Amino acid sequence: MAADQRRPKESPADEIGRLRALVAHHNRLYHELDTPELPDGEFDALVRRLRELEADHPELASADSPSSSVGGAVSATFAPVVHAVPMMSLDNAMDADELSAWGERLVRGLDGSEAQLVCELKIDGLAMSLRYEAGVLVHAATRGDGRVGEDVTANVRTIADVPERLPAGAPEVVEVRGEIYMPVSVFDALNREATEAGDRLLVNPRNAAAGSLRQKDPSVTARRRLSMWAYQLGEVVGGPEIASHHEALEFIASLGFPVNPEVRVVEGLDEASALCRHWQEHRHDLDYDIDGVVIKVDGLAQRAALGHTSRAPRWAIAFKFPPEERTTRLLDIQVSVGRTGRTTPFAVLEPVFVGGSTVTMATLHNQDQVRLKDVRPGDLVVVRKAGDVIPEVVGPVLSERPDGLAAWEFPSVCPCPVESVLERAEGEADTRCVEATCPFQRDQRIIYWASRGAMDIEGLGERTVAQLTAAGLVADVADLYALTADHVESLEGFARVSAEKLVGGIDGSRGRPAWRVLTGFGIKHLGPTAAQSLATALGGVREVLEASEERRAEVAGVGQVISASVSDWWSREAHRDLVDRLDHHGVDLSVSEGPSVSDLPATLEGRAVVVTGTVPGHTRESAQAAVLARGGTAPGSVSAKTYALVVGDGAGASKLTKAESLGIPVVSADRFDELLESGEIPT
Repeated sequence: MAADQRRPKESPADEIGRLRALVAHHNRLYHELDTPELPDGEFDALVRRLRELEADHPELASADSPSSSVGGAVSATFAPVVHAVPMMSLDNAMDADELSAWGERLVRGLDGSEAQLVCELKIDGLAMSLRYEAGVLVHAATRGDGRVGEDVTANVRTIADVPERLPAGAPEVVEVRGEIYMPVSVFDALNREATEAGDRLLVNPRNAAAGSLRQKDPSVTARRRLSMWAYQLGEVVGGPEIASHHEALEFIASLGFPVNPEVRVVEGLDEASALCRHWQEHRHDLDYDIDGVVIKVDGLAQRAALGHTSRAPRWAIAFKFPPEERTTRLLDIQVSVGRTGRTTPFAVLEPVFVGGSTVTMATLHNQDQVRLKDVRPGDLVVVRKAGDVIPEVVGPVLSERPDGLAAWEFPSVCPCPVESVLERAEGEADTRCVEATCPFQRDQRIIYWASRGAMDIEGLGERTVAQLTAAGLVADVADLYALTADHVESLEGFARVSAEKLVGGIDGSRGRPAWRVLTGFGIKHLGPTAAQSLATALGGVREVLEASEERRAEVAGVGQVISASVSDWWSREAHRDLVDRLDHHGVDLSVSEGPSVSDLPATLEGRAVVVTGTVPGHTRESAQAAVLARGGTAPGSVSAKTYALVVGDGAGASKLTKAESLGIPVVSADRFDELLESGEIPT
């Protein structure tokens, strides 16, 4: 925690005592109350430090130290269940060196023999034991302290993935263990519903899943739409002879349990390490949270030879990904203004390294989110940065809140120099600056025009736009095309070469395809995909803008809402003048990308083709445009109406999994052109 970094030096005994109290406190919050205050990475760091100190000072060892515990105490709310086979925890490897050290210990423990390994995704959920007798579910129990768990059978029965009865021929007694989790899509949907109802938000999918399982009313659990991945056998009486873990997983699947499709049998630690690197990079492609990869010895005889410690098996280890959540101090809450006048509160933070970079600011989304999260300047807060996602403040650490800290109030006046009133329309979540001359909105419109998804003008970022507008050189996007190198060179930080490079980049954008120009206008609801559909069907910029509302709405993927928004934008004299000035400055408003729709056969007419990953010879946008040009649609997600899923390198696993579950044909990216040409699924 941030406060601990400023703590004066302690004696080993004092530090061990303090850490034991902290670990026990946070263990209880996490395992028993489902209200953790610390991110997993920071809790792991506390436990690791405690174990290091206890190893260095064995004279201070204690049998009841929380460093050796598996989970938490059993809640009095639910009946206790004694596990026939203890549910142990796992040791962690935080980097490649620690994973390699585990591999060396493995070889020594097997007298120099190599071991075949199994890699599984480490699901961020709640461990669960399901016991069946005579093929019928008799109880479901949490891990608890590893020896005794909590009976949550009534709640687990509401989970669709958990079978009530096993098929004929199942063992007399079989215990299946797995992880109960909340899909990310469900978590997002529940939080949208909570926002609309003004209810408190769920913190993260793991806590939401754990809290859902500890509801007294099973109907509440049912509404949370939980799922499960099964990954291990516990006690089995009368079952088949099984010699390896992968055979056990096959047996579990044959009983009707869901086994994660990403399980891999690998030969040696190098292959396992490569899988860890892959999933660290692609962890957000899935519809469930993972925080690492679990690596296990496959052979059960080798496992027996390796044995276990008091809390964890020696034959398995969890490779933990770098933490994506950390705590830091919230210094201030400020408000930014976007190109449409939408205001977004954001947090100013004490610098903290999280998710691979140092974070000093994080989004708070909107006024309602600040209220529901109840974060206040001066709070110690949890900050999350997942992959390339913009950092966000998850919530406050309430136990660290200073006394008398005042709640933050959303401002009523825009922070821009014009100081216009901020208004929130009835039924909307956003508060907006309604002053058209707001300089913040002006700058953001220009930045959006230059962005990669629109006109893609290299070097024209936020800082440069602010310099251009402050100097009076640019008031809107049309003014960009009147700039000269002499103009730009007069700005701080520019020399002749860099000025010419920027002007050259702007000049090069004059010939961008019509859909990029349409996107760059920032018309409400009109994104790149719909802009491509319109430009492909109707032609250049003016043709799209001047078409009747009915004609635009007929274009696949557009519809009445987008068409009406385009009409509203084009009805304003200032916007018509802007298009005229762009034309005057040489921006080609008629440029299309590739053949027109009339030149191409409608091989995919009425068919939805989803593209994921890298397609040779195409950008993401051009691949979608190619589908649209042949009469198809290019949605961003797989559904029962999808005709085909095109899969390239770096594809999202969740789309592939959903396509396979729905029986949607999967086409490899190197055969995309065949699909375009014939409209038939390549065989």
